[in-house]
Amino acid sequence: MKWMEQELRLLSVASLERSLQDSSIDLEFPGYTVRSERALLNLSSNNYLGLAGHPAIIEAMREALLSEGAGSGASRLVTGNRAPYRRLEQALAEWHGSEAALVIANGYMANIGVIGALVGRGDVVFSDRLNHASIVDGVVLSRAQHIRYRHNDMEHLRTLLSKYRDCRRKLIVTDAVFSMDGDKACLSELALLKQEFGAMLMVDEAHSGGIYGRRGEGLCHNLGLQDQVDIHMGTFSKSFGVYGAYICGSRTLIRWLVNHARPLIYSTALPPSLVAGISKALELVISDHWRRERLFEATRIFRSSLSQSGFIIGDGDSPIVPLIVGNNEVALRFSRELETQGIAAVAIRPPTVPDGTARIRFSLSAVHSDKELMDAADCIRTIGHRMGVL
Repeated sequence: MKWMEQELRLLSVASLERSLQDSSIDLEFPGYTVRSERALLNLSSNNYLGLAGHPAIIEAMREALLSEGAGSGASRLVTGNRAPYRRLEQALAEWHGSEAALVIANGYMANIGVIGALVGRGDVVFSDRLNHASIVDGVVLSRAQHIRYRHNDMEHLRTLLSKYRDCRRKLIVTDAVFSMDGDKACLSELALLKQEFGAMLMVDEAHSGGIYGRRGEGLCHNLGLQDQVDIHMGTFSKSFGVYGAYICGSRTLIRWLVNHARPLIYSTALPPSLVAGISKALELVISDHWRRERLFEATRIFRSSLSQSGFIIGDGDSPIVPLIVGNNEVALRFSRELETQGIAAVAIRPPTVPDGTARIRFSLSAVHSDKELMDAADCIRTIGHRMGVL
């Protein structure tokens, strides 16, 4: 196993080695994380609406735990498909305005399962270069031809679609909001290209579900494009504050996935208590519109503060705010400096992002106060000057 040690040394020299750090939360202060007994302002969590740890969700899980037990005991196609699943999927379909819905263990397994069920050898998948790794892996595992178009470059995609016009099946797949840059996909243009070239269109709403739309349905609904997207994927681990993933679409699509999505077929079902917690989270996502309003206000304040300080953070209104520093070691030192000042903001490095684009990825929540964010921005500016980033 010496080759591992050698490769790990190379990662360490390049400031690319990763390690696990213990963290915990204080339910009274959901905007913070605790490390080494220090409370840090949590600017790295995907808990966008502040629902992780919500007492109503915890209570729903507790009740289901007592009535349904700790685990599901089998895959959904065996004996693991308990009543909470049926109730949740009915509520998801109604919320999303789709014919049917399907719950899968997590976003990674959902993307792998859906893509692998839809395409295979002889088919082509057109994927944005900045799509999440789960999409990339899903395409690779499907054995379909993987064609990556330049980020949000619709002319490039058009050229590629024309080249492969006669392929058996064509799938266009994109993130709605890109997880490391916080910008949005060109969904209107993608819907037009899908129609023109007879392709399927799949949108990953992991970082937009719960945030955009009148009831948090996602960016597709916010733009009025929901009926032009064939496959909607989203997660419960971000805005919903829990865990898991969902697919919304036609009854035919869901029937197909039940029969062909391998991660669903060959995995033990989520615990019923977790599914019950997701159902309660969905109710809160729908009813608590003020959380979305607060999140967008917090995002506006933080983005404006960083921009006025001279940082280049990119346009947009999403709660994902990347501060590009480029160098891997600089990104790590910046993150460590922030932690000494009471801020948890993780350095993101290759291969998660392209070479030369290491960054601090700030991620905001509805539970952050204006003062916390303004103070954090002041601290970031001070460190930026000291490190020569500004």
